[in-house]
Amino acid sequence: MGSNSSRIGDLPKNEYLKKLSGTESVSENDPFWNQLLSFSFPAPTSSTELKLLEEATISVCRSLVENNPRTGNLGALIKVFLSRTKELKLSAECQNHIFIWQTHNALFIICCLLKVFICEMSEEELQLHFTYEEKSPGNYSSDSEDLLEELLCCLMQLITDIPLLDITYEISVEAISTMVVFLSCQLFHKEVLRQSISHKYLMRGPCLPYTSKLVKTLLYNFIRQEKPPPPGAHVFPQQSDGGGLLYGLASGVATGLWTVFTLGGVGSKAAASPELSSPLANQSLLLLLVLANLTDASDVPNPYRQAIMSFKNTQDSSPFPSSIPHAFQINFNSLYTALCEQQTSDQATLLLYTLLHQNSNIRTYMLARTDMENLVLPILEILYHVEERNSHHVYMALIILLILTEDDGFNRSIHEVILKNITWYSERVLTEISLGSLLILVVIRTVQYNMTRTRDKYLHTNCLAALANMSAQFRSLHQYAAQRIISLFSLLSKKHNKVLEQATQSLRGSLSSNDVPLPDYAQDLNVIEEVIRMMLEIINSCLTNSLHHNPNLVYALLYKRDLFEQFRTHPSFQDIMQNIDLVITFFSSRLLQAGAELSVERVLEIIKQGVVALPKDRLKKFPELKFKYVEEEQPEEFFIPYVWSLVYNSAVGLYWNPQAIQLFTMDSD
Repeated sequence: MGSNSSRIGDLPKNEYLKKLSGTESVSENDPFWNQLLSFSFPAPTSSTELKLLEEATISVCRSLVENNPRTGNLGALIKVFLSRTKELKLSAECQNHIFIWQTHNALFIICCLLKVFICEMSEEELQLHFTYEEKSPGNYSSDSEDLLEELLCCLMQLITDIPLLDITYEISVEAISTMVVFLSCQLFHKEVLRQSISHKYLMRGPCLPYTSKLVKTLLYNFIRQEKPPPPGAHVFPQQSDGGGLLYGLASGVATGLWTVFTLGGVGSKAAASPELSSPLANQSLLLLLVLANLTDASDVPNPYRQAIMSFKNTQDSSPFPSSIPHAFQINFNSLYTALCEQQTSDQATLLLYTLLHQNSNIRTYMLARTDMENLVLPILEILYHVEERNSHHVYMALIILLILTEDDGFNRSIHEVILKNITWYSERVLTEISLGSLLILVVIRTVQYNMTRTRDKYLHTNCLAALANMSAQFRSLHQYAAQRIISLFSLLSKKHNKVLEQATQSLRGSLSSNDVPLPDYAQDLNVIEEVIRMMLEIINSCLTNSLHHNPNLVYALLYKRDLFEQFRTHPSFQDIMQNIDLVITFFSSRLLQAGAELSVERVLEIIKQGVVALPKDRLKKFPELKFKYVEEEQPEEFFIPYVWSLVYNSAVGLYWNPQAIQLFTMDSD
């Protein structure tokens, strides 16, 4: 590009880009590289300008793809970058701004080119471009060095070893983005990649020793949420007409990574502003999730997942077992704080799920915290705003709750945490409520939303499983929470009656006509009866284990006792109705004895007195309700497309042509 490039329109005619992509080989020692890498021009500030930039460089990209097998200029550029990175740490210490600026520019061009090459060709063809040695046209050396592997190792070194300073912030972001691009071949395959050249590089050879250090660095980048340096601290020369291209790129001030060499259209939609506050943290988290969800090799498990599964707290002085590879330690308190603060994004929620599910050290630490409300409240807020969230984000939040409710200590402690004025809960003013009661309210609301909108059985099941896990530990339920439990049962009861009526009418219709196909109401009825059964088990579990702690639930039961009448003799519910029927009958009798026109306070007083008199031995014991989250078989079929959709839509991400994406369906607007 050179120091004279200042407008997007100039790029197709730029002499340095034409030479890079042309038919003439350029030696890695040629002064040309210093000229090419001394560029700066105003960054695009809109998707329209970004599209113009992409269109302006299409010819350059296609020319390089065509000519590189003969010129090897891509390899020469990479060698220039590799040679410079050997002095990068010293340059940072010496505040050598110009050297770091040019090295960053080299990596920026490599990243953009690599993205196009990966989109345009197979991994095998890509490898040939990176193993080129200057020989006669069309020939490749079988013993040539593998620049692709060397580049990847260099990036890992750069990310883990270069100190994070104002002058190194942008090149750190670029190195992480380039690693994401390196793994982006998955985007262009419909099926999950299980054997890949990129996987081989990362799981074996010279890259493998960097595993734990890379995972640790990426986690600390997420924890620290370092913002881009202010303009005055920037390494690149600034211009009065809007600043240099790369400042806009790395700071995330505009719309994201300016893909100077991208072939595709503008397909990525702008994400929420929290991601823009720290491009380094955002990109680090995305790379970490990509690495954690790589499939295992046939003979080697994913080492990055192993590292995530086994790291410990810095305060844990016990030795690591020799059987645990890639182990390291990290400050759990700092990690917990960051996870609590960042749950507005899908990727932070996915990281929390990954750590809770896979790392027992983290799970034990979190469940022992005395401030669990800091973690649970953001998760509840995700579920509460279910209409505004994508289904994957909602599922992750719900599964996190399910994992937490597997622990009895958690189920007890959440009822001891009293919250004041939950402003985001708009259905009712909650001036004071326990965390446990709020959790129940939000989960029930999610079930009701699902019943009327998405009708997803999986979501239903997990919501009710979380409530079931908590039910034996329900304590001092808020009046509104108790009402909502019974209201949900009322809704299910009405749904049951409606489906039953439809089934009856359908059966009558089938007797008069054999030609018309009939809906399968029997299946619908089975599903709704399963849900009703689970709700009755939840109510029964609370009454059996903590009746004396929940007068508000007894009050709500008595107020709506007619709801349960139809299920007393139903063969599917007869057994579970015994205790509920006993409680309703017992307390109804005591209220009848107390006379008519009783106030709410008087009814609650009678209930509290009656709890002591109720013979507990008359309540039938049922097995404890306990549901454990079990990951689906082949979870990568869900998680890999999910992670790459987050990468694709990231505000500080990389732009791909939506028409080229095959892993999932993308809108092109």
